[in-house]
This record gives sequence, structure tokens and C-alpha cells, in this order.
Amino acid sequence: MIEIIIKGIIIGLFISIPLGPIGMLCIQRTLNRGRKYGIATGLGATASDLIYTIITLFFLSFVIDIIEQNRYIIQLAGSVLLIGFGIFIFRSHPSRQPKPNEPVKHSLFGDFISSFGLTFSNPLVLFILIALFARFEFITNDTTLFHSVAGIFSILCGALLWWSLLTYLVSHFRAKLNMRGLKIINQITGIVIILIGCVGVILSLLKKMM
Repeated sequence: MIEIIIKGIIIGLFISIPLGPIGMLCIQRTLNRGRKYGIATGLGATASDLIYTIITLFFLSFVIDIIEQNRYIIQLAGSVLLIGFGIFIFRSHPSRQPKPNEPVKHSLFGDFISSFGLTFSNPLVLFILIALFARFEFITNDTTLFHSVAGIFSILCGALLWWSLLTYLVSHFRAKLNMRGLKIINQITGIVIILIGCVGVILSLLKKMM
């Protein structure tokens, strides 16, 4: 049991630490809105990863067949979604934490859902999980349902550990940035996400033509 928990935490860290579009989005929202919005963004990505984890554990062959049959459409749609979201972030105006009695303009749930949707639109996470499961021998034929549930929970703990640490570190720099600095962060984040989306579109089209 302890071995599964340790391996699960490591896997949770491994799928969260790479600073892709969600990592950039988490940093941007932490700087612009505050730490709790960054954590909500990380939790959205984690929820998506957990769904893919459950799929990997219990519905692997069925889902892989669906992804393989629709790989081009899924990858192209996910890449276009990234480009659109990157443009939105690039053009967005930074905002500080609301003052007392000031209405909140942003929604924690909205940040959670948008992050969840972006992460879930990338089924490559499924193959990353498969590789990590194989590398760490996370689940075997002898693994019981109880141990599988414990493993899923430990992956959640690993992901939460990373997002909490990332938002904690970023929030310390937040007070040192003015509005101009926050706007530059928005533009850099937007450009990075747009470029990732463009690369995805190009690769999808090239694979389709080959």
C-alpha cells in the first residue's frame, strides 16, 4: 500500500510539473487574480488528469480505439481551442485582487472549468499515463480495487502538492509587479499558448497529409 501511494504521488507530480499551457495559465492567473484562482486552475487540470487515470485503469482498450479512430479531429480541435484561448489571454487586461466590498469579476468555478476543458481536450495525457504506469509498475493484474482507489487518490495528492507549491512561489512575486508587468505576463502567456496551439495544428495537418 505504501509503495502504491509513493508511486502515485510521483506520477501526480510528473503529469503536473511540465510547464505547458496549463502551467503558464496557472502562473498568469495567480499573478493577475491571486493564489486561489491559480489553485482552481491547477485543480481543473488535475480533475481532467484523474478522469484519464480512471480511464487508463478500467477502460483502456475501449478508449484507445476511439482515440485512434478520431486522433486527427481530436488533436486539431484541441490545438484550435488552445489558439483561441491564447488570443483571449493575450488581449485580457490584468486585474488585482478585489478590494473589500468590491464585486468579484472572476469565478473560481469558471477558472476550474476552463482549465479542465483545455486539459481534457488533449488525450495525449492518456498515453503519458500509460507510459508512467508501465515505468513505475503502478498497476498490475494482482492490484485490488482498494489499491487502485488508493493509487488514484495518491495521484491527486501529488498533483495538489505541485499546484500548491507553484502558486505559493508565484504569489510571492505578485506584489512586486505593477499593472504593466502583469500585462506583459499576460502577453507572454498568450503567445506561448498560441504557439503551442499552432504547432499542434501544423503537426495534425502534416500527419493527415502523410
